[in-house]
Amino acid sequence: MALEVVSKVEVPELVEKRQTQILKAAIELYGRQGYHVTTIREVAQRANVSVGLIYQYVHDKEDVLFLALVEVLDSYLREIPQALEGLADPMERFGAAVHAYGRVIDERIEATLLVYRETKSLGRQRRELLKAKEIESNKLISDCIEQCVAQGLFDEVDVEMLTYMIVMFCHAWALKSWRFRGRLTIAQYVDRGLQLMLHPVVTARGKRSLASVDSRRLAVAEGKPSPAARKTTARKGAKPRH
Repeated sequence: MALEVVSKVEVPELVEKRQTQILKAAIELYGRQGYHVTTIREVAQRANVSVGLIYQYVHDKEDVLFLALVEVLDSYLREIPQALEGLADPMERFGAAVHAYGRVIDERIEATLLVYRETKSLGRQRRELLKAKEIESNKLISDCIEQCVAQGLFDEVDVEMLTYMIVMFCHAWALKSWRFRGRLTIAQYVDRGLQLMLHPVVTARGKRSLASVDSRRLAVAEGKPSPAARKTTARKGAKPRH
């Protein structure tokens, strides 16, 4: 089984459009009735395309599953760096990375569940590729943790262990969203989880930084100026002393 999914169509825009259409239908069906019992014909019917058209873009059913699982991992690699753009404060970068990770899961719950249920259905080489992508995406979070340690915001900690605690906690949103979704948004879920996980490792300086980051994020969410912005505005409006 090839590591890459080879399409017979050579127009990238059309390949992306059609594969997205096929994947959406496949993820829904695989999640509802299982990967092994779902046929390509059923995927085609759900996607409102012909079976023959599907085979222009994938070779078989495993290709479709592989693309669905790769898309989840590639989403972390796209969206976490975007969330970090323009951020210099290590604690803010850490929070932004974890929140971006959680948003990917929230937007792709069914595909995330497939990662747990059906990765074993792929060939060995493809499973190894997914593991490599997982390590690559997790490093985006572990790098932020290391920066916080280096700046004295976190105590010395097993970085990989903390990274996987965070990753598994975020994945639990997909596994247990039936319980949490009615009570919390994904942002609230991540914030509360980080409060619990960081308590043993965050330093006094880190607590002050974390409080400042939380204050800025809350202000942005509510459309209010942050405390720093309010101070700047106050200084600008103050009367000069004579």
